[in-house]
Amino acid sequence: MLCYCSAGACHEVLAVQSISVKPYDEAIEGFKSACDVKINRLFTKGLEGADVARKINRIKPEIVLAVGSDALQQVKRIKNIPVVYLMVLNPQSILSGEKNITGVSMNIPQKTQLVALFNTRPFIKNIGLLYDPERTGHIVDEAKDAAGEIGIKLITQEVHNSKEVTSLIMNMKGKIDAFWMVPDITVITPETVEFLLLFSLNNGIPILSFSKKYVEMGALMSIGIDAFDIGMQAGEMCKNILSGGDVMNVHMVDPRNAVISVNLKTAKNLGINIDKETIKNAIIVNRKKINEFKSPKIN
Repeated sequence: MLCYCSAGACHEVLAVQSISVKPYDEAIEGFKSACDVKINRLFTKGLEGADVARKINRIKPEIVLAVGSDALQQVKRIKNIPVVYLMVLNPQSILSGEKNITGVSMNIPQKTQLVALFNTRPFIKNIGLLYDPERTGHIVDEAKDAAGEIGIKLITQEVHNSKEVTSLIMNMKGKIDAFWMVPDITVITPETVEFLLLFSLNNGIPILSFSKKYVEMGALMSIGIDAFDIGMQAGEMCKNILSGGDVMNVHMVDPRNAVISVNLKTAKNLGINIDKETIKNAIIVNRKKINEFKSPKIN
């Protein structure tokens, strides 16, 4: 159990999470920096949703903080206590209109991701994207709108089985200038990622990903989340609710900050010049000496 309570802070929040991992712990620290409350933790590994609900109802916290997708799945049956989630990818796929739940997703706005990629490759016109409509259809709808705003065409293909991925990627050969990897477990498997990275290298097609780990494997860049700041956003929501705000009026939001990771070795292999401003503001993977890269012309 963790407690964080100053002399004037008597509110209690129950943080529910399946496991303890670094990003979750960073998010909790961010939450504490924004909301001075007493925090109890409930780890749910090995517990069924009904067991979790009984424990929560017995503790009777003022707010339930659901940390991660598994936790949100387990606590969404709670109806009489406000629930704030964080570190959840695609919360829309879990929720179904619950009135007492709000939070911060892990979904970086689609336009933010596209602009970051466009800044490295201004001549990009066509971007390939594979997705399972049942899992990430809403993300792709937003992506199409964002692409239209900046004059990029998305070439999308629906995937219903991961075995379809390799042939669909090959069908995009010669039709796309980049590939956008979205967080879709139908599309993204160890086998398909390996094939996609080889496709990228062999055909000079840069990959925009959602996770630094894929950049470390060979994707050009990723736009990821700042776990501490997501925690701060959730803490600000909880502070609002605890001060009398109606949870129904505290709207769900996306992360306000993004972390860019760039693989400079991949950039070199693909013949891409990453500008110094991007390098300055990004997490650099497989760093090479900057003078190995041609500096972009500044008009």
